[in-house]
Amino acid sequence: MITAKVELNNVFYNAANQSFEALATVSDGTASRKIACAIDAPIDMSFEDAAAGLTTHALRRYAGKPGLASHRIAGPIAPQRAGRTVPKPVFDAIAMLRQLAA
Repeated sequence: MITAKVELNNVFYNAANQSFEALATVSDGTASRKIACAIDAPIDMSFEDAAAGLTTHALRRYAGKPGLASHRIAGPIAPQRAGRTVPKPVFDAIAMLRQLAA
């Protein structure tokens, strides 16, 4: 179990993602790290519940590997489009006129 102090800063609600987001400073006595954290929640959630969720998320990220990391949210995968096997024919106006003249 991690016994670290968590301080939440810049807590706001992101209406586009429908989530609470914050910058958390986690310190365990010897070092401190700033961690971005977010939880999906409705806007009418109480601040105490949102703070508890953000604190839990910050502590989980603090326990993981330090450093910069990107997180990709799993979602529906776009279907692969098949490429053309035969090149698209190019319209040649001069060749068409020559065929008409003949």
